[in-house]
Amino acid sequence: MKPDLVSAGKGMLLEPHHPALARDFTVHYLPMKPDEHAAFLKPIADKVRFLQTTGTYGANAALMDLLPKLEIIASVSVGVDTIDLAHAKKRGIRVTNTPDVLNDCVADLAMGLMIAAARRLAHSDRYVRDGKWLKGNMPIMIRVSRKRLGIVGLGKIGKVIAKRAAGFDMTIAYHGRAKQPDVPFQFYSDLAEMAANVDFMVVVTPGGPATKGLISDKVLRALGPKGILVNVSRGSVVDEPALVRALKEGALGGAGLDVFAAEPKVPEELFELENVALTPHVGSATSETRLDMGDLAIANLRAHLAGKPLLTPVV
Repeated sequence: MKPDLVSAGKGMLLEPHHPALARDFTVHYLPMKPDEHAAFLKPIADKVRFLQTTGTYGANAALMDLLPKLEIIASVSVGVDTIDLAHAKKRGIRVTNTPDVLNDCVADLAMGLMIAAARRLAHSDRYVRDGKWLKGNMPIMIRVSRKRLGIVGLGKIGKVIAKRAAGFDMTIAYHGRAKQPDVPFQFYSDLAEMAANVDFMVVVTPGGPATKGLISDKVLRALGPKGILVNVSRGSVVDEPALVRALKEGALGGAGLDVFAAEPKVPEELFELENVALTPHVGSATSETRLDMGDLAIANLRAHLAGKPLLTPVV
């Protein structure tokens, strides 16, 4: 008999992952609506030891407690802020994520959003399609090369972004919990001070309570009317109402946003702004990276099944 596994959150697993899971597990695909969980899980609750989820869907305490025999949660994500880690630790449930394999794609998107916001690529595309070019040229825009970049959260993805930015001859600074040894970039302990001394600021810090609203109104206004914010981390890290106000007032020069506070809902005020580039949380959304992420999550599940050390444990 194959052990029972619950798969939560649709969209992150690719077609090859489903037969891969089915080789070792009896897979039950959890309904998306939380109010359907209890009825769905009741017949199998005492058999389920494995849960696969995603960074968007997560696993809260209520879901864990519907599965009294749960031993491991494997998330197809780097971020685990949507998983109640304290409750998992209290229950003795192991948690894994999928770090490193998506660094390149998230860094690529961060650079793309930086260019898209500075050069107003989305607006330029509409300008051509709507026939406006026939009536006159677009206004001139902002150069990216040889500008100053501040990175909020110089972790593994942040370092890859820095590598990309160096290719654009950018001067790089960073803000984090502490100065990192052997890092050649200028460190700012005060985030607002860094914002005031850069042209672009990329946010790639983890989400969760510790970073909620970190990019505050003060920070946004320090970045200033010529500054551009790029967020590829979590929507919760940015004070979204303050961001909208700063953009509408011209207190912030522009933004490239892949994540939002209540996604998939996005503040409609952003839709009309020409200096904003919006993408629907697609930092890791390439076939190559999603395949690697799913493979790593499945490898963690198989390791636990075989009694071997987990490849990428969180708790």
